[in-house]
Amino acid sequence: MPEFLQLLFTTLKATTWPEAIAVILGIASVWYARRENILTFPTGIVSVLIYVYICFFARLYADAGINLFYFAMSVYGWYNWSRKTGDDGRLAISANTPFQQFAGIGLTIVSYWAILGLIWLFNRHDTAYMSSYVPWVDSFTTSVFLIGMLLMARKKVENWIYWIVGDVVSIPLYFMKGLAFTSVQYLVFLVLAILGLIEWRRRYREIQRS
Repeated sequence: MPEFLQLLFTTLKATTWPEAIAVILGIASVWYARRENILTFPTGIVSVLIYVYICFFARLYADAGINLFYFAMSVYGWYNWSRKTGDDGRLAISANTPFQQFAGIGLTIVSYWAILGLIWLFNRHDTAYMSSYVPWVDSFTTSVFLIGMLLMARKKVENWIYWIVGDVVSIPLYFMKGLAFTSVQYLVFLVLAILGLIEWRRRYREIQRS
């Protein structure tokens, strides 16, 4: 059996029910987001709260904190998408202005160094970990996902670009960590994010023509 499949099957066997439910709901959340369906938020909220529980008891406090941020942004997004705006009574898909594009990139950079600083603060005595590539890559993907979540809550087309970039980096990252199941999950996320970008761009063009 190929090493990848063997690692995947081993990881699947070790997967707990809470983690499996969180993964399924996480994929469902991205699927609903692609369809511009508000169910993206309740499914996402349950998924991230399960991950908060998992990470807390695994003593992954930084990851637990990040998922709490995802929870807060999901609540904000649920409220924002529910607001009565636009001709059909809901928030319309829009695109970033040039200023918003630069602001998003700037926030990503600031978030990156802030997250890396927090990782160093809590792990500075773990020289093996801090001298590896993991903290740098983890900080990058986290900062990208945080801004992607913010843009999704505001129904910006560009949110999918952030998810795509983060997913592309996360797939090999989690595989090299030995988390093959999570790596496959991010592969699914990548496919859905590409489809989401295509779908939202199409809908945005229709809004511009109307």
